[in-house]
Amino acid sequence: MANPRIPYLFSDDGPTLRPAGGKSIVVHLVVNVEHWQFESAMPRTIITPPHGKETIPDVPNFSWADYGMRAGLPRIIQAIASRGLPASTSFNAGVIQAYPRAAQAMHQAGWEFIGHGVHQKALNHAEGEEALIVTALDMIADFTGARPRGWLSPGLRESFDTPEILKRQGLEYVCDWVVDDVPRWMHTREGPLLSVPYNVEINDSIIYAVEKHSSPEMLLRLENTLRLFEREARTHPRVLAIGLHPHLIGVPHRFEYLERMLDLLMKSPQVTFMTGSQIAHWYKEQVPAPSP
Repeated sequence: MANPRIPYLFSDDGPTLRPAGGKSIVVHLVVNVEHWQFESAMPRTIITPPHGKETIPDVPNFSWADYGMRAGLPRIIQAIASRGLPASTSFNAGVIQAYPRAAQAMHQAGWEFIGHGVHQKALNHAEGEEALIVTALDMIADFTGARPRGWLSPGLRESFDTPEILKRQGLEYVCDWVVDDVPRWMHTREGPLLSVPYNVEINDSIIYAVEKHSSPEMLLRLENTLRLFEREARTHPRVLAIGLHPHLIGVPHRFEYLERMLDLLMKSPQVTFMTGSQIAHWYKEQVPAPSP
């Protein structure tokens, strides 16, 4: 197979899925909350260094992300909470010590915590990958009282062994494989692992930090996607994940478009909102894991 983990199927092939609570479009709000270490090179930059030479500390680029944790995240929490919507946070466990107010606020809001490493560093750049994953899961469990059920790798980057490690550590689903608009069972040597849809098209990191579009672009993409999904989902349900970062969508000139996106989705009679675990449960009830 071209994809060694997920069998190739058209999106509408396979078992027919029942809508979730009568709603055929399941929206997953995923807020990526990260710890960028001041003493390290930044994971991504908005300001290039003078003479092309990277500097540490990188004050301007660290501050870009730090602003999101101070000003952007409170806006996002308030926007989601005031509308009574569920959300997930893909969560660097280092945030617990670095930004305790942020961790507490998301926990109090009832968000699901999805494992996302300890600091914002790709797993395939880390030594001792399994130990790092275990540390992240243990830190979140100690803080929230519940071990995470899902995982989203920093930068969606995996090693050849990541799915086996996640399965071995009791994770139920992973969001790294952006291959479909419905969940799919993945093959690992440790047994089946569920792939829950994520998104690199309706994702503020791609739209604003990588492609550098103007502020309305994310809303435009959502409008077009929702229009198509409303047509397709009449016969086959769809999962619509939206990736958010506090330092990107949480800045003043873009925040209006997040609020408009939420309101647009809430107006659709076909839309419901779920966390990652709720999506996994909805799918697994209808499509049990295949035999190893």
